[in-house]
Amino acid sequence: MSNIKFIGIIPARYASSRFPGKPLVEICGKSMIQRVYEQVSSVLDLVYVATDDQRIFDAVTSFGGKAVMTSENHKSGTDRCFEAFTKVGEGCDVVINIQGDEPFIQPSQIKTLCECFESEETQIATLVKPFSQKDGWEALSNPNSPKVVLNKNMEAMYFSRSVMPFLRGAETENWLNSHTYYKHIGLYAYRADVLKQITELPQSSLEIAESLEQLRWLENGYKIKVGITNTETIGIDTPDDLKRAELFLQSQLNKR
Repeated sequence: MSNIKFIGIIPARYASSRFPGKPLVEICGKSMIQRVYEQVSSVLDLVYVATDDQRIFDAVTSFGGKAVMTSENHKSGTDRCFEAFTKVGEGCDVVINIQGDEPFIQPSQIKTLCECFESEETQIATLVKPFSQKDGWEALSNPNSPKVVLNKNMEAMYFSRSVMPFLRGAETENWLNSHTYYKHIGLYAYRADVLKQITELPQSSLEIAESLEQLRWLENGYKIKVGITNTETIGIDTPDDLKRAELFLQSQLNKR
């Protein structure tokens, strides 16, 4: 795998309907975007933050990170990722799209994603985490936590906000005991030529129905290789999430 060159790109917008300025909020003394950047830089040789806001650009360069300005008109992080790649990704084979609001992403998760490309047939890769029995029905049925069904080749068959598969004849409280359900971790990697192709695809009916961009790729015949992680990530979408993240990080720091 040493002959494959990876580039990590972290799309980061300042404007957010639920949490404006989210990338720059501080978590125990460091901005969220700095925490994400440092986590992935420990395992990737080349990492850039792709932003449309000068404040984020300046914040990244001030802590010694690399940043690139992109258009403010992108509809998705994938589109922003591709523009950034065209500007700073020359010579790179695989682009990793890293969520800018997951400050606890682990280097091991990036490694698992990279290992998916040991097969030359891999076009796109992502991660899943098995739901545990202690997660319970509430977590499993949460529509904000997309589920994934896999085939025997460890490729995604479908993503849904609904619980899949439906266990006929079983009470919902027993579903996690009877089947392994997979939670999608929103981390993607694409071969460079595939990234270009998928940004040119029109929205698909399944994508619109579920509001999940990756269904556009499946609907157009692309295959998504899946790596498994057992590490929980904490996405930060709201100020309440931020409070939970600060408590979590403080507890981690206290253990050291």
